[in-house]
Amino acid sequence: MSSLSENPADLDPTDPTGEVRARAEAYRNWGRWGEDDVLGTLNFIDAAKRQEAARLVTEGLTVSLGQEFNEDGPQKGWKKRNNPVHTMTGTGLDAERNPGVHPHGIGGADDLIVMPLQCSTQWDGLGHIFDHGYAWNGRRAGDVVTSQGDQVTGIEHAASVLVSRGVLLDLGRHLRPETGELEDGYAITTADLEACVAAQGASSAVGRGDILLVRTGQLARVRRQGWGDYAGGPAPGLSLTTAGWLHRSEIAAIATDTWGFEVRPNEFHDSFQPLHQIVIPNMGLTVGEMWDLEGIGRACAERGRYDFLLSAQPLPITGAVGSPLNPIALL
Repeated sequence: MSSLSENPADLDPTDPTGEVRARAEAYRNWGRWGEDDVLGTLNFIDAAKRQEAARLVTEGLTVSLGQEFNEDGPQKGWKKRNNPVHTMTGTGLDAERNPGVHPHGIGGADDLIVMPLQCSTQWDGLGHIFDHGYAWNGRRAGDVVTSQGDQVTGIEHAASVLVSRGVLLDLGRHLRPETGELEDGYAITTADLEACVAAQGASSAVGRGDILLVRTGQLARVRRQGWGDYAGGPAPGLSLTTAGWLHRSEIAAIATDTWGFEVRPNEFHDSFQPLHQIVIPNMGLTVGEMWDLEGIGRACAERGRYDFLLSAQPLPITGAVGSPLNPIALL
């Protein structure tokens, strides 16, 4: 056991259960906001934080942080996660061929989309991951998420909450200035995060109520080379050993440009997404994945400024354990 070391070299690669349990217990926020809480660390966002964030808008520049939702996306079918299927239910051809269907020549188009809620840019809700059969705030998983959806912490509860100060830590540019891209399998450490803050300057100081964005550069690489194993395969990402930093920083949420937020392959011989197991059900941290951080990365690098107003609301889908979104950064 590593005794909560923040050095990945100290992890016992043969003991994922022990390493996860130690951190889950040390960084658990159960009861911190009361037994009925449904927001977790989103409680760190308050009116003062939003006012602070609003004052960051000086140019009126908007940058979308969302990938497109289409059939050419990254998904390969794992856990029935497929790319969106977009179907037209009314077209211009219909209007031309059937002009008398509606009065006075009016026509229109309609469409529908079928997709998993986590197929592209998305939030993981607090009902998405369990730890030994328990969900956020110590509730039994089966009492929270049923066949009818998340009956307690559904993503709809966060629909008006996720507006705050966004902070970009561009680890790709910081650690690999020649390419701006971390290699797959690179485990971002606490030391890396702190060094990036120091290098980027005061505007990237991370604190209570912030929404942290971590750019690895992997999305830029797969856009050049093809999706490959972007969905579920090797990727740069946060080390399990950053859990303590995530907890003490009191961030409201975190998002990355990768499929799974944490480093892949994971840091143990036999494990699956162990950092998720700590931060979602135990810490109550909302996690975002597959965000497009290329535009905001360029904007921040050009200005030498790394904070902005971030509007990142999920769709209020009742009982959902995740949601697609199109986050907007305002500078």
